[in-house]
Amino acid sequence: MFELPTNKEYLIGPASLAILSTILMLFGLGPHLDFDRNAIADGELWRILSGQFTHSNWYHLMLNLLGILFIWLLHAEYTRLRKYWLNVFFLGLFTGLMILLFSPNIVVYTGLSGLLHGLIVWGALEDIKRKLTTGYLLFIGVWAKVCWEQYAGASADVAKLIDSRVAIEAHLFGAVGGVVLAVIYLFYKTKKPA
Repeated sequence: MFELPTNKEYLIGPASLAILSTILMLFGLGPHLDFDRNAIADGELWRILSGQFTHSNWYHLMLNLLGILFIWLLHAEYTRLRKYWLNVFFLGLFTGLMILLFSPNIVVYTGLSGLLHGLIVWGALEDIKRKLTTGYLLFIGVWAKVCWEQYAGASADVAKLIDSRVAIEAHLFGAVGGVVLAVIYLFYKTKKPA
């Protein structure tokens, strides 16, 4: 029987991420925090990370909140609060930096989707470490989706719903970031004194 990961140690991280993103939307803080290439060039470097937590509209936020819920259901037991936020911070910063360096066509970016792709990939690799077949399926599925988006482009329906371009590059960068995060943890574990 499937049990929900309802221990508070598993709930606080995803809940706090959802609350943070919702508060930023409620108070309309996007213009001050969105990833904005021109503002970053003018010295507003926090936007590289903070833009990951802002959203173009309420539909965009709801889609990302569903992503948080989905990841919590799949992989909540792999992180407690500190590790959850370390992962979110790393993946958000990684995604933002990759957009800044390798996607000059993206001037403004908002949303959690890049770092959420990273969390899913990292969780799938954690499943694989634990010899769970679902980890392989999830890992292959996410990469199939990311590759398809790179080939066919983003869904026009989703772009219309969120009133913004779907930044498929962020999905790719986030997924790569998930692999990098897993490698960092593996390296850290092997270097840790016994």
